[in-house]
Amino acid sequence: MMRIPFMKPNLVKNKEYISYLNQIDDSRIYSNYGKLNTVFEEKILSQFYNGVGYVTTVNNATIGLMTSIMLSKKDSGRYAIMPSFTFSATAQAALWCGLEPYFVDIREEDWCLNEKLLAKHIEKLGEEVAIIVPYATFGTVVDLSYYQNLIDNGLPVVIDAAASFGSSYKGEGIESTFSGPIVYSFHATKSFGIGEGGLVYSKNKSFIKKVRQAGNFGFDTTRETVQIGLNSKMSEYSAAIGLATLSVFPEKKIIRQYIKEKYIVKMKKCGLLDNGWKVHQTRGEVAHQNVSVLCPKGCSGAVIVDLLNQLGVEARTYFSPACHQQSFFSKHPSSDLYVTEDVASRVVNLPLWEELQEEDIDYVVHALSNVDRKVKELSIYGA
Repeated sequence: MMRIPFMKPNLVKNKEYISYLNQIDDSRIYSNYGKLNTVFEEKILSQFYNGVGYVTTVNNATIGLMTSIMLSKKDSGRYAIMPSFTFSATAQAALWCGLEPYFVDIREEDWCLNEKLLAKHIEKLGEEVAIIVPYATFGTVVDLSYYQNLIDNGLPVVIDAAASFGSSYKGEGIESTFSGPIVYSFHATKSFGIGEGGLVYSKNKSFIKKVRQAGNFGFDTTRETVQIGLNSKMSEYSAAIGLATLSVFPEKKIIRQYIKEKYIVKMKKCGLLDNGWKVHQTRGEVAHQNVSVLCPKGCSGAVIVDLLNQLGVEARTYFSPACHQQSFFSKHPSSDLYVTEDVASRVVNLPLWEELQEEDIDYVVHALSNVDRKVKELSIYGA
C-alpha cells in the first residue's frame, strides 16, 4: 500500500544560500534588522508590490498579528471581530492585545467573513468594536474594498493573510484595494516557507515604522523605549533562506496551482464533484498550501480522514474544530455560526507538496472515491 503524506515542506537547500551564510560570517551580524534582512525586505517590496507601500519582516506571523492589532485597535473598544473558521493564532493574537474575540459567520462559497452579517454586528456592538480581523482563507485573494471603507470611516482592520503571500487577482495582490496592515506567514508549512518568519505590509509608512520599532522593544534611535514593544526581529539566517526562496517561489507557485487543477479534473472525472463533494472556491492565482474540499452533507470530515488514513493517505480537517468549538474560546460571544459549523464538520484537506506526482494524485483521488463509496454503503451519510 502506498503512503501519501499530507505535507512535505520543501525549503531551499543550503547550497542555494551558502553565499548568504558566508556574508553573515563576514559581517558577524546575526539579527537586529541586519543587511540581509534589509535586502530581503527591499526585494519583496520590488518583486511583489512594484515598490508601492512598506514592509517589515517579523519572526513569525502571530507576532505580526499581535503588533499590528495592538498598534491599530481603538483604545475604547472591547471586541476583535473575526471568523471562527481560522487558525487559533488569530484569536490568540487578539487576546494578547487585551481584546475579546467576537466570532462572525463565513460565506458558503469561499469560507471568508460574511460581510453582510459583519455589518449587522458592527452596528449592534457600536463603540465596543475595537478592530476587525478578517482571514483570507487558505490563501485566497479577498476583495478588501469593503474593509477599506471601514478604515475610511474610522474602524481599524488588520488582515490575517497567513497563507496568501504571492497570491494575486488579475495581476494585483490582496493589498491592491486596501491601505491597512496585512500579515503573512513564512512558516515552513506555507508555500513561501523559510522555517519561521512572517511579513507585515502596509501602504502607511508611519505604521510600518511603528511595527518595526515595536519589534525592537519599542526603542527609538537612542535605545530609549518610547512605545510598547517586544522582540519580533527576523534573524539573518531566516533572511538568507528567504532571499534564496525568492528565486524559486514563482516555480513553486506554478507547481502548486497545477497540482490543485489536477485534483479538480480527476475528482470531476470520477464523479465526486457531481455527488456532493465541493472544492473550496479561491479567488485569483493562489500559491495553494493544500487542497481543501467538503464531503457530502451528512458525513463527517473526520470520518473521511480516518478512512483515508487506513488506505495510506494522510489528510487533515483544517479548521475543525473551529475556534468557538474549542473549550478555551467557547466563552467568547458570536453571531450564529451555521455555515462555520457546517464547513468545519465536513472539511477535508488533501495532500499537496511540490514533488507530488500524477500517480500520487491518482492514488489519493481513487482512495477518496473508495471512501465515498464505502460510507454510502454503510449509510454513514445522512438522508
